[in-house]
Amino acid sequence: QVRLVESGGGLVQAGGSLRLSCAASGSIFSINAMGWYRQAPGKQRDVVAAITSSGSTDYADFVKGRFTISRDNAKKSVYLQMNSLKPEDAAAYYCAQDIRTGVGGFQRYWGQGTQVAVSS
Repeated sequence: QVRLVESGGGLVQAGGSLRLSCAASGSIFSINAMGWYRQAPGKQRDVVAAITSSGSTDYADFVKGRFTISRDNAKKSVYLQMNSLKPEDAAAYYCAQDIRTGVGGFQRYWGQGTQVAVSS
């Protein structure tokens, strides 16, 4: 069974920084893409950033230049460095990893979510 555990959320003042982490554990054969999503109350879940197995990254326009996604394959982990945070960045942040457990293809697994609050 695969489990994704997130950490690093919290309350920060506008202009501040946070670093989110997400580590996968369990019977993992390989991991393909990893990403971060966010969902504010009453809104849909949006992709924030993604990173491929080779390290190519992509960002939503609303975080470009402020957020950086990275990964550590040996630790089965993905990170999101968030700088210059704005009140509108407040949301529950979820990590996702496309994981193959050895039987069949890749399946997307989700973390439990970590809350980010930004005070103005």
